[in-house]
Amino acid sequence: MLALAGCAGPASIERGETLVAPMRPTELAQSDVNRMATLAMRDNLDSLLRIADKLYRRNPAEWRKTGASSREATMEQLRLALERPVPWPELQGRRDIAALSLALQPDFSGDRVAAFVVASADMLVTAHGGQTRLYLVDSLDHQHVYNAARNVEIAVWLLSNRRNAAGQPLLLADDISGHQRNLSFEREFGKIIGRLDLLAEVATEKYRRAVISYVQNFVGGTFLQFLPVR
Repeated sequence: MLALAGCAGPASIERGETLVAPMRPTELAQSDVNRMATLAMRDNLDSLLRIADKLYRRNPAEWRKTGASSREATMEQLRLALERPVPWPELQGRRDIAALSLALQPDFSGDRVAAFVVASADMLVTAHGGQTRLYLVDSLDHQHVYNAARNVEIAVWLLSNRRNAAGQPLLLADDISGHQRNLSFEREFGKIIGRLDLLAEVATEKYRRAVISYVQNFVGGTFLQFLPVR
């Protein structure tokens, strides 16, 4: 009976929780859209690092091209490269979509994982006006953010369908062969695309929301005040 009672109990639904970043004084110089763009950029760069780790696990020959002692050491180099953007030697000085195109060329011989992730990150930062943190003095072009989402879709398609000279995939990613279904790459890329699309849509309404907020504050301040009773 005790065993059955245990089975009847509610199943654990612990899946973590939403984390709130510490308050920083610089946030006073951010609008709601600025803050949303900053958080989305942070999460998108984190997603790219998770994708890199997954790709290295499925394609260990790539991190070995760097001469690093381990996959973890290679990941640390990549993390530093995304935090403090510097020219990535294997991208031959190319930036943005030109770098992304090079990383996905069939004859690319360098560490394709690092090149792909660094180029993708550079493309995202470029779409945000070259900023990873946006403030009131920064402008956000909603069309560029929208285009970045489409670029990610194109890159994912090329990664899945383009082959090298030997007829092999450029990188092993999602796997739906046999009884295995590993779609973790597609889900992570989907998160990036979803964040970009939402940010692009919110950015298109930036000035509309500013007008609405002004009217709401004016109406609330003028007509929704309590009246004296004594």
